[in-house]
Amino acid sequence: MSSIQQTNSRQSRPEVFLDERTALTCIHCGLCMASCPTFLETGNENLSPRGRIYLMRQIQGGRIALSAPSTRAIDLCLGCLACQTACPGGVSYGELLETTRDFVEHHYRRSLFQTLLRRALVEQIFPYPWRMRLALLPLKIVRALRLESLMPKFVRDATSLVPTDMRTEAVPEFSPAQITEKRGRIGFIAGCVQSVMFGPTNAASIRLLNRAGYDVITPSGQGCCGALYSHSGHLEKARACARHNIAIFERLGLDQIVINAAGCGSTLKEYGHLLKDDPKWADRAKAFAAKVRDLVEVLPIPQSAIRNSQCLVTYHDACHLANPQGIRQQPRALLKAVCGDRFVELPETEICCGSAGSYNLTQPAMATQLQQRKTSNILKTGAKIVVTTNPGCILQIRAGLVKAGRADIEVLHIANFLDRALGDRL
Repeated sequence: MSSIQQTNSRQSRPEVFLDERTALTCIHCGLCMASCPTFLETGNENLSPRGRIYLMRQIQGGRIALSAPSTRAIDLCLGCLACQTACPGGVSYGELLETTRDFVEHHYRRSLFQTLLRRALVEQIFPYPWRMRLALLPLKIVRALRLESLMPKFVRDATSLVPTDMRTEAVPEFSPAQITEKRGRIGFIAGCVQSVMFGPTNAASIRLLNRAGYDVITPSGQGCCGALYSHSGHLEKARACARHNIAIFERLGLDQIVINAAGCGSTLKEYGHLLKDDPKWADRAKAFAAKVRDLVEVLPIPQSAIRNSQCLVTYHDACHLANPQGIRQQPRALLKAVCGDRFVELPETEICCGSAGSYNLTQPAMATQLQQRKTSNILKTGAKIVVTTNPGCILQIRAGLVKAGRADIEVLHIANFLDRALGDRL
């Protein structure tokens, strides 16, 4: 960490923000480094998990100041938690990262551009679907008039992630099971970006659940899950989101609560941890989190292989499904039941695509490097369809394939793929 230490002066010891016992469980063995996307891209140990943990402890101890170099190392972490999966000691890196980012956001003054970007988009627009729809109206007009070339490059790069085929598809508050032998009563979380940019995906998810025998309730009063807030260092706002959603869903008498966005699901399953110090909500949060399932966890595997795919299909592991949730086999089992030997594994599937919530907006250079790496691996498979489980991954991978001149390769959410392939057979 000498390069960071040399650029910073000593400071007085700041407030305690890091659980030192958790940080000290890292023995700096380095086994995490081969799974860290930013270390793989740069070879810089400051940008590795063990390097960042060392940096966090130095900041807490007052030995390194919060400045551009030290915060950059924290900002460049994708939060993909591949390191946490690889760690033999079970270091809770995600917890360390979120509390450090919360401290940074409250004690470090960023550039005007980064401040506006984070406050306006990440905090004030993305978590509110109606605001997102309003914010996207000028882009729709610009596209309709074919004036994209007049926009500044950084705006063109950012808006290239927004799909051209956005369709809002309202889902009813109650969708009944379509078979007589019901499996249960499910609450469905529509999501923020998901409901605006992937309306048909939500509708397909509910159809699949109904065909599988579930009554589905999608309460209109639900709000943002808090993932964008917790990942960007605004834990109190994330806790407020958690309390709101718990109050909405707990009164519905649900067997399970289903989400079809991996990043959101990871945060929803952490509500118990997020509110562990709130005596009024801790038990309610644990009860809520215990019911949360990703869509692929509740969909049954078809009893007989469908083998309905006419072209090669590959699967990208969304980081927050594969790592904190540990869900890797269920989506593959569903895809293989449909595709048979037309399913092909993706090289380096465990490496983040560079989306990581709002990362591709706040850290576009590194996000682009990882996007190119993912695109290159997809092209090696010869697949014509890429399936994944997270909206951010879909946007990032689609944009990467367009840049590579391969817009002919489809990138689909697993719900859309299964709904199309299985019809009413699930």
